[in-house]
Amino acid sequence: MTYKIPLFDLNFDTGEEAAVIETLRSKWISMGPKISEFEERFSQMLQTEYAVALSNCTVALHLAMKLLDIKPGDEVICPSLTFVATVNAIRYVDAIPVFADIKSFDDLTIDPDDIESKITKKTKAIVVMHYGGFACDMDSIMSIANEHGLKVIEDACHGPLSEYKSKKLGTIGDVGCFSFFSNKNISTGEGGMLITNNPGYFEKAKLLRSHGMTSLSYERAKGHSTSYDVIDLGYNYRMDDIRAAIGIVQLSKLKSDLSKRAELRSYYLEKLEGLKNIIIPFKKQKYLSSNYIFTVLLSNSSRNIRDRIRGEFAEAGIQTSVHYPAVHRFSIYQLYASKLPKTDYASDNLITLPLFSTLETSQIDFIVSNLRKFANA
Repeated sequence: MTYKIPLFDLNFDTGEEAAVIETLRSKWISMGPKISEFEERFSQMLQTEYAVALSNCTVALHLAMKLLDIKPGDEVICPSLTFVATVNAIRYVDAIPVFADIKSFDDLTIDPDDIESKITKKTKAIVVMHYGGFACDMDSIMSIANEHGLKVIEDACHGPLSEYKSKKLGTIGDVGCFSFFSNKNISTGEGGMLITNNPGYFEKAKLLRSHGMTSLSYERAKGHSTSYDVIDLGYNYRMDDIRAAIGIVQLSKLKSDLSKRAELRSYYLEKLEGLKNIIIPFKKQKYLSSNYIFTVLLSNSSRNIRDRIRGEFAEAGIQTSVHYPAVHRFSIYQLYASKLPKTDYASDNLITLPLFSTLETSQIDFIVSNLRKFANA
């Protein structure tokens, strides 16, 4: 189906095209010099010591579990209002996901009080997800982690350059993970990044992403080594230079993209002021955000009402989405399900509206006029 107003649009132009052509002509298209440049620029942008480019964010989350030595039977507290990959990574190491509720309908991030109530002797880590690029309550979460000797993984796939009290998201916990999927603020089609300030984690992440090998093809091609050893059970989690070249161009656009998104969010807020039956999460958020998505929450509603409204949006030519179906409700996670009343309601009644840097205010006017009509029907 073709929509008049899509949910998102790629921020690509001739810059990405030229970067790909340059890389192809270099005849080094696997992991090579563009990867190193991308990692360096990303770590500088995030003000972190180390960055490791990977094939996607899911494998970044998996490696984070390995780096923090999460073992079979360990418990990891996590949100349910997230993409399933956040939780899948816990199961990849045979650990146990323990779901925590969201703070409120105004703040869809994981609730520190619920985190603390679910800590047991088996708890080894906390995974937070900065929903929509809006920061979790990291002071409270880090205080809980420090008190109980727990590790913290930040799923910051929504939040490149987003901040919490002047700190970049992804740099506050032990490991941060980012996504460059096609609809993210930084897009390389597929791709991800793991960041950390711990040199030991950095070295092990580099080792594990490439089969546990002590040297890479690019290093050997440049004469830095002629052989290699395999010293750990690694994976093929590498990014290639073509995607890294695209990522470098995307980094150069990020600040302007975020600035435009902030303007559009403000316009949405202005136009939605006073609209009945609508809650706007993070309305009073005060920290810099990537504004990855713009979600509204229907009040006094149900899943059937929400789905009807989404259908009416589609008929009007407006693409919407749901971020996210609650993970604890999926069949595969029924064994680990728990009572999460706020998450359940939010998952049933959230609607993600279009937001991207080239969205026009006239299009927002059209979206809001339809929301007023549909929500009050």
